[in-house]
Amino acid sequence: MVRAVSEGQCVRPNRRGRADLGTTPQTFTDDRAMDHTLPDSTPGDAPRPWPRHGSRPGPRLALFDVRFDDLENPRTGERFERLVLETPDWVNVVAVDTEGRLVFVRQFRFGTSTVTLEIPGGMVDPGEDHGTAARRELAEETGYVASRWIHLGSIDPNPAIHDNAIHHWLALDAERVGPPEPDAGEDLRVDLLDPAAVRAAVHGGAIRHSLVLCALAHVLDLRTHALEGGASDAERSGAPG
Repeated sequence: MVRAVSEGQCVRPNRRGRADLGTTPQTFTDDRAMDHTLPDSTPGDAPRPWPRHGSRPGPRLALFDVRFDDLENPRTGERFERLVLETPDWVNVVAVDTEGRLVFVRQFRFGTSTVTLEIPGGMVDPGEDHGTAARRELAEETGYVASRWIHLGSIDPNPAIHDNAIHHWLALDAERVGPPEPDAGEDLRVDLLDPAAVRAAVHGGAIRHSLVLCALAHVLDLRTHALEGGASDAERSGAPG
């Protein structure tokens, strides 16, 4: 959320609970990025973080708040206003039942106006950790609970404009303990697919959600082509790429 304090000044509580004062130039960094070192494979000067000279709030919408940052390109010194969508973190869950089947949901998506095949997932609520959110979303959307949980990792869904992360979880030995309890704005059907059916759905285009594919790629070989040796499923079966 962006809260205007006075003209030319704003305080923006970010996802990690810190407040950034937007009146002086700052180097905008994210503590998730500090844990990783990018491989240096290109000669010359690497891109640097852009100092932020201030921010102004935009509309507050249902799923995110809009913010406009006044940023300086360190290469040229030129200033630009750039859009940021302040968005809660997300979770999704690769749930595997006691028979080795993966738990999927079918639902209508408004952006593409299509019924999609996805794994359970949703937003992390305020004050909630993402592990708790993953367990809650699995139970609400499918009626399943799991006895073993493994965090598969976290990624940035769209760092060009979103400031959030999505956290992938693996839920093992999942069992249905009751009916799904979807929100009023949801209409879901639960499907169980074995790994071969999941691969076929990916290769056939039935599973198209990019964040679902990212999570599944942690636990299944979804390749249609392989680099540097090692045949993919499609190549082993003789199927076209």
